Amino acid sequence: MDHKPDMLMRNPVKSLAPLFFVIAVCASATTAAGDKHGYIGDDINKLPLFDAHIHYKEPAWSAYPPEAVVKLMDDNGVAMGLVSSTPDEGTITLWKYAPNRIVPELRPYHGDVGSSNWTRSPGMFEYLSRRLSTYPHEGIGEFHLHEVDPGDETLLRNIARIAKDRNLYIHVHSGKEPVDHLYALEPGHKVIWAHAGMTEPAETVESMMTKYSTLYADTSYREYDILNANGTINEDWRRLIERFSDRFMIGSDTWVNIQWDNYQELIDLNRKWLSQFTRPIAERIAFKNAQRLFGRKVGDHLLGTR
Repeated sequence: MDHKPDMLMRNPVKSLAPLFFVIAVCASATTAAGDKHGYIGDDINKLPLFDAHIHYKEPAWSAYPPEAVVKLMDDNGVAMGLVSSTPDEGTITLWKYAPNRIVPELRPYHGDVGSSNWTRSPGMFEYLSRRLSTYPHEGIGEFHLHEVDPGDETLLRNIARIAKDRNLYIHVHSGKEPVDHLYALEPGHKVIWAHAGMTEPAETVESMMTKYSTLYADTSYREYDILNANGTINEDWRRLIERFSDRFMIGSDTWVNIQWDNYQELIDLNRKWLSQFTRPIAERIAFKNAQRLFGRKVGDHLLGTR
């Protein structure tokens, strides 16, 4: 019951291939431009990464057991990741296997409860409260809010309150209006906007980050917006990212197994667009923002460890 919009229901291999061809063709030009403009260029490959949008859902458990997931992280320089799963047992299994590499967050989805009905599931707040009291989750989400529904207000208000009381992040997949609604319910709490608004234009994301100082975002599935067709950075996204470089993190969004199959390509894609920013900006987005937000040392020293 967890799903992405129709525009994303495609084979990631096919969607990645044309862009990688363009990037490969202009790779030498990018490196040269990096020298000219002070971009980090190929040195991006030396930085550790924090993957701020990992799912470890039940279909992945046998195909990618915990040791395989951590090896993928190691092989791609991903020192640490923010993980939520359907059901939460996946997150906890991965966290128990590699507690120094996994930052767990609590997704509401389990059993027959998914993205389209979780806010109306009986006992949902009790379920969340129980899991939060049992395990060291550092966020609630990633969950979907497709619209602002007055019938959801009591549950969302309670979620916002417990997140603020426990100093947790809310990780929400939505457009602009639900984020406004969450802040209206509980001003000042901490929100990670999944996919940087998914389909919201850069101008809207910029206005929201201007409005809310505790709004952060992961850039999973926005790589195709950040990058122009010729592999350069879209100017609207460059303005946004440079202005709020302390609010963004990269993400892979391993919501289906083919994302795990393509994990190297996804991480390479993120390094490609990060290579076209200055070293301070690239370092913030690659790992330093997550290091600050979650209070953990993110570095190469974690690779090869659990």
